[in-house]
Amino acid sequence: MRLREYADAISLYTSVSRPEIISRKDELISTLNKAINFLSNEQKSYSKIPLDLEEKKKNLRGLLNQRMPGIIPNDISLILDRILWTERVEKGIVELKETEAVWRGDITQLQVDAIVNAANSDMLGCFHPLHACIDNAIHSAAGPQLREDCHKIMKLQGIREQTGCAKITKAHNLPSKYVVHTVGPIVESTLSEKHRSLLASSYKSCLDLASNLEDIRSIAFCCISTGVFGYPKEEAAITAIKAVREWKKENPDRFDRIIFNVFTEKDYDIYKRHI
Repeated sequence: MRLREYADAISLYTSVSRPEIISRKDELISTLNKAINFLSNEQKSYSKIPLDLEEKKKNLRGLLNQRMPGIIPNDISLILDRILWTERVEKGIVELKETEAVWRGDITQLQVDAIVNAANSDMLGCFHPLHACIDNAIHSAAGPQLREDCHKIMKLQGIREQTGCAKITKAHNLPSKYVVHTVGPIVESTLSEKHRSLLASSYKSCLDLASNLEDIRSIAFCCISTGVFGYPKEEAAITAIKAVREWKKENPDRFDRIIFNVFTEKDYDIYKRHI
């Protein structure tokens, strides 16, 4: 499905306004309690709200992870936006140097125009509470609007997302403007040329799609398919770098920066070795 077929449905070209930061601890606690109470009642999950602040945040994240797509009342939506944006600011927003091609850290902290999410074919994010995958991390930080946007896209499309393709949404409570979602190949046994071709397609599809939006001048890629999808990390890096270089050769002036984001020291060393 092409961008023009779903952009209006998710208000893609409407900018996101940043909510007021919650600066007082007592206000943060009461706001968290309101959000947890709403989601617990909605999901008929009546466990006791934790007393510890960090446990409250985990409780909220778990409830949001499990929540199916659906409209949230405006007052609750604003509460969630304030909580999530406050958390982003407290965690720290990272602006990268112009020359930085590989960056190690949390992609949800990056202030770039677009970040890439390694999605699954349902395109709705990870439903496992507090799961350590990139899909969960991005949806958790962005907030439930991201899942709702993806749901609208998939409903319009009518079928699961194909491997190697991409869709784009607003980033909501992330520092970036947009999230580009792509489904990379799953490697269950021996790596094949088809796997390599599909992974390259994921990278190029993301760049093709992002290039349609004039306000995207920088884009950060996560390590697509190398987590639960089982793609060998070094082979994935080689394919990713090659695909991006080929795309840049054909479109030399389209982006100011294309960043490879990694989370571990091992991944960082792999990318630095091949760039």
